[in-house]
Amino acid sequence: MSQDLQCPVDHVKVNENKVRIIALLVLLSGILFLLNGYNWLIMLLVYDFFTRAFFLPNFSLLGALANVFVKLFKVPFKPTDRGPKRFAAGMGFVFVTTILIAAILGWVVLLAPLTILLCIFACLESFAGICVGCYIYTWLQKIGNIFA
Repeated sequence: MSQDLQCPVDHVKVNENKVRIIALLVLLSGILFLLNGYNWLIMLLVYDFFTRAFFLPNFSLLGALANVFVKLFKVPFKPTDRGPKRFAAGMGFVFVTTILIAAILGWVVLLAPLTILLCIFACLESFAGICVGCYIYTWLQKIGNIFA
């Protein structure tokens, strides 16, 4: 990770391996949406990102499914700070809400690019442990400093 990269921190530890499994499930949901266009998949993601972004992780369906995989495959606890993951979930909520609105309004030109971008971000988190949220947070901090 770059020395200049800033991430929000809240000093609460979560299992990075579980977070990466959730990202894989987001990736698979995005791919399924691209293949069949079922809006309910995006509605599921809107709900799930909302629960994880706004301190309701016990209601996250993907989190519950990830817990099953963690137990089933005895995935070890790898501590990481919850702050960056929660910030990224908030960004994901805005992102998938935008995808859902575009789907409802029939803005097909936006659907594939936005969903592909969602899949790329999820793939980076799942397979490389790269949190795009930290990069965006750093960028927002720099913009904020310009106007401060």
